[in-house]
This record gives sequence, C-alpha cells and structure tokens, in this order.
Amino acid sequence: MRRHSTDEITSKVKQAEELMARGQSQAQACKVLGVSVMTFHRWRKQEAARGRQANGTVAEFAAHAEDRDGALPVPTRIDELRLENERLRRIVTDLLLEKMKIEEKLALRSSGGSGLPRRGEVQS
Repeated sequence: MRRHSTDEITSKVKQAEELMARGQSQAQACKVLGVSVMTFHRWRKQEAARGRQANGTVAEFAAHAEDRDGALPVPTRIDELRLENERLRRIVTDLLLEKMKIEEKLALRSSGGSGLPRRGEVQS
C-alpha cells in the first residue's frame, strides 16, 4: 500500500473531478488514477476537512451557495436546521416525560394506589 503526499492527493482529487466532469464514472476515473473508489472518497473528505472543495475554497463555495430559488447560503441553513433539531428534541423530551407521568398514574390507579380518581370519585 502506497502513501501519497498531500500535494499528490490534491492533484489526484482534482484530476478525478475533471475526468468525471467530462462524463467518466467515478469508478473509471479512479481506475485511471490507480486508486480505489473508497480511497477517492476518503481523500475528498480529507480535502473538505482541510478547507478546500473540489472546485475552490469553502469561502468560495459558501459565497456561491445561494441557488436560483433564493435558498439561504449553506452555513446559515445548517445553523437553522441545528436550531430546529434542538427544539424538536426538547419537545420530544417533554412529551416523553409527560407520557411517563401518565403511565405512572395509571399504574398506581390499577394497583389501587392514590393515582387518578376513578369515575364518580372526588379527589381530595
């Protein structure tokens, strides 16, 4: 197994992107470069982690992220989705707690404890 330098990886990722832009499949591009598809995916992930995209920097990518229908740039949309996810998690947690309380009251009621009053009973 051969180790590639950072420059070689960057160069091969760009070459693969160019080959795919010309109509070759990922598998064909990887075969031309002499690497597996999994290696290519790992390299692309490393490139993105280093702050580069296949077509430029992350800043350039974010600047061009607004598409035709006026969608928000990627970082802003991701932040919004994270906030929504956080809110939904809180709601689910609250509902689960409420469900547990009701189940406990029903369990006490069925075992003869002092849970919810039975029909016709007055709770004091």
